[in-house]
Amino acid sequence: MKLTIMGTGYVGLVTGTCFADSGNEVVCMDIDRKKIELLNKGVVPIYEPGLQELIQKNRKERRLKFTTDMERAVRGSSIIFIAVGTPPDSRGATDLSAIKAVARNIGRYMNEHKIVVTKSTVPVGTSEVVRKIISKETRIPFDIASNPEFLKEGAAIDDFMKPDRVIIGVSSEDTGNVLRSLYEPFTRTGNPVIVTDIRSSEMIKYAANAMLATKISFINEIANLCTITGANIDDVRKGIGYDNRIGHLFLFPGVGYGGSCFPKDVKSVIHVGKQHGYSMDLLSAVDRVNDRQKELIPRMMREHFDGKLKGRRFAVWGLAFKPKTDDIREAPSLVIIQALVKAGAAVTVHDPEAMQNIKTVFGSKIQYAKDMYAALKNADGLVLVTEWNEYRKPDFDRVLKLMKGNVIFDGRNIFDRKQLVDTGFEYYGIGR
Repeated sequence: MKLTIMGTGYVGLVTGTCFADSGNEVVCMDIDRKKIELLNKGVVPIYEPGLQELIQKNRKERRLKFTTDMERAVRGSSIIFIAVGTPPDSRGATDLSAIKAVARNIGRYMNEHKIVVTKSTVPVGTSEVVRKIISKETRIPFDIASNPEFLKEGAAIDDFMKPDRVIIGVSSEDTGNVLRSLYEPFTRTGNPVIVTDIRSSEMIKYAANAMLATKISFINEIANLCTITGANIDDVRKGIGYDNRIGHLFLFPGVGYGGSCFPKDVKSVIHVGKQHGYSMDLLSAVDRVNDRQKELIPRMMREHFDGKLKGRRFAVWGLAFKPKTDDIREAPSLVIIQALVKAGAAVTVHDPEAMQNIKTVFGSKIQYAKDMYAALKNADGLVLVTEWNEYRKPDFDRVLKLMKGNVIFDGRNIFDRKQLVDTGFEYYGIGR
């Protein structure tokens, strides 16, 4: 099939590349000329394991192309996926300006019947907005569909190639059959393709992310209560996780969720509820708990040092909101570093992939280490924020020698508390 992907951000790049790898002819379109120039030179602007190699392979075989030519992109395909950004505004509502702009251009340049698929995460009813905008620009018949993405940063290619499920929202049986056929190479092992009405498809994505965010905030609340009462969250999460109704996934306490999806999507669902006169009390609490959790490590540090952080030096390991990505959007590290800088502390950071992105936020206000151990030199304390594999089993004797102090704040509970105490450290975890 001939496909166009509107938007070469995280979702668009992964989607277009994976569709090309299954034999389709794919054009990825973006208005950002610099980004398209880089992609045409083989430079991928985001970090995602395996993506660069897959892009290079499919460009070489001429199944994957990149362009800024909107007219060419629309006219040359039978299916158009809209995968542009939908950031939150100051109220928590979803900004649909990019979606609407793309819809207008699709209508203007449409030359024959198309299937227009909303891939971006959008509020319920957005596909109908897209339909109305396109209809104002053209009399050529077209179909609208919704096909939300469920890609985890750091594992996106596997998620696309081996999906738990594929959700397709349509108003036409024929459109559903076309999209089923498109996804057939990825669902041969029997994972379901669920075809629904369009509004249900849009809601499924929000409901899934809201549920996962709820589990994270829930376990963080329980972890904080464990700290107060003297219980151990490691035992508690195991004890409840073996209940099949609950499960173990997303029951790891930490410093809060971040990234481009959970914070934005939870706020968007809350806002949609307000628009319809319904108060989303549970998700409002989930959001508040997450904001509070990001302040937990700075509070621990102030208490440990009797409020005297000024003039001290701290090492921070991990900046991305999760491992295997360079994404720092809504990352807990931003809140922690900002609190330390505001308190007058010196901060040296390290992350395998996110250093350049964090520089765009803090610039010369903090220092950047060439490796994880270099960040520790003369540090009064170490803060572990992101659980990259290389941080899990460091040489703690070396860590202690490099540091000026001996306190570790483990924001992901990846270290063995007893081992650290026996080595000579003071240790703070989450709910331990």
